Amino acid sequence: MTTAALSASSSSSKPPSGSPAAQAASAQEIKEPQPASVTTSKTSENLLVTLRGPKAPGQSVYLSNRGNSIRQHQGILQEGFIQYGIDKYHDTDNPDGIINMGTSENKLCFDLLHRRLTKPDMLYAEESLLQYSDWRGRRFLREEVAKFLSHYCRSPRPLDADNVVVMNGCSSLFSCIAAVICDPKDAILIPTPFYGVITEDLGLYSEVKLFHVPLECEVRMLRPFHLTVEKLEQGLRRAKQEGLNVRAVILMNPHNPLAEIYTPQDMTAFLEFAKRNELHAIVDEVYMLTVFDESVTFHSVLGADRLPDPQRTHVMWGMSKDFAMSGIRIGTLYTENRDLVEALAQLGSFHGLPGTTQHQVAQLLKDRDWISEDFLPVNRRRLKAAHSYVTGELLSMGISYLNSPAAMYLWADFRKYLRESSFEEELSLWRCFLRHKVMLSCGQAFSCSTPGWFRIVFADQHHHLELGEHMSTPLVPLVCSDLNKCSCSAL
Repeated sequence: MTTAALSASSSSSKPPSGSPAAQAASAQEIKEPQPASVTTSKTSENLLVTLRGPKAPGQSVYLSNRGNSIRQHQGILQEGFIQYGIDKYHDTDNPDGIINMGTSENKLCFDLLHRRLTKPDMLYAEESLLQYSDWRGRRFLREEVAKFLSHYCRSPRPLDADNVVVMNGCSSLFSCIAAVICDPKDAILIPTPFYGVITEDLGLYSEVKLFHVPLECEVRMLRPFHLTVEKLEQGLRRAKQEGLNVRAVILMNPHNPLAEIYTPQDMTAFLEFAKRNELHAIVDEVYMLTVFDESVTFHSVLGADRLPDPQRTHVMWGMSKDFAMSGIRIGTLYTENRDLVEALAQLGSFHGLPGTTQHQVAQLLKDRDWISEDFLPVNRRRLKAAHSYVTGELLSMGISYLNSPAAMYLWADFRKYLRESSFEEELSLWRCFLRHKVMLSCGQAFSCSTPGWFRIVFADQHHHLELGEHMSTPLVPLVCSDLNKCSCSAL
């Protein structure tokens, strides 16, 4: 895979004073950003107060300290989604509402899903489906998950249903895995940027810390933000120097928000690093089938002939992304560690799926003809067309991005529109977009160490993308000329 940064020439646009280097004409010309003066996590925490303003709830006498902390916690991704929920765009009911290009949802395939989910085999109920069952997931569903993963991950051997755990979403799996492999205040390594909600997944219940391994947009690198074993080693050393007990590393492939696909050699090296240091490797592969470039092949770690440390390698997958069904709430874990499976089963009653939903999911997963001949080809064509449209618009506006063949979003470089290289300026730009009815996700929501990067989701209907582009295009020169004129000091 080539993860090059594409851009139009920007010789006529001078970078704002104090900002990182200007947009590059090619991957080799991308300039290394200046390091932030404070850590990303601390900066984001400080900005959270500004973000929520007077709306932030105070201490409640009815809640514990932990309850108040949970109530008061709200990240930028959640704040943006709340604003969107209040003023959601609708073709007829609210044509002046917010276009959501920030939440990673696939809105391209409802017609395909509706036809399949309304077939007679989906409308089924029997007594056993309405009763308590195995909290790892019903046997028939775990068997279908094992068969599905064996086929699409190209496993050299059939995967075992007894190694499968099913819960109501991958967030639940992250939370439960952290609870059973870590003690409170333990740490898990994670490269940054990363999908920001993982912070809440691990922290709200289990009080597990994420220790960041920053990936920078470095000079003359063909793969900006690329993860290496050396960076993981450096991160682990720093964590130990700070006295943290590191228990695991999280690896995302394809990556969120970078959309990079790591090679089998990359993943083997990362897993070997985990083995050397006796770390659990939590491998998130929720976008494994969302690869729209026919020339690129994704390789799951479950397809490897041999895992370096099978007892500490745990692979997550779900239906929210690959099947455009984020509302179904189903996440799956495959691990050969039966101790882990047994521990997760004890928490399964808090995170189970209705029996009828499990039946529907099993029916869908076993319909190999529909998946391979109908859904996946159409989904990939539509994703590719949407990606082509949005990248074309970005290039026409002189905005560079990481060009990747997977997922449903782009990692785009808006650094030249910041008056100075700061997360405050990035937040102001995010507010400007939101005030002008376009919701994106800013880099600090993903703990990016460099201000000015945004994630843009393109998996939406074409006329919605056109609306988002029309709303945002006038904003770009406006912000570039004078950010203060946007009058977005508060939402």
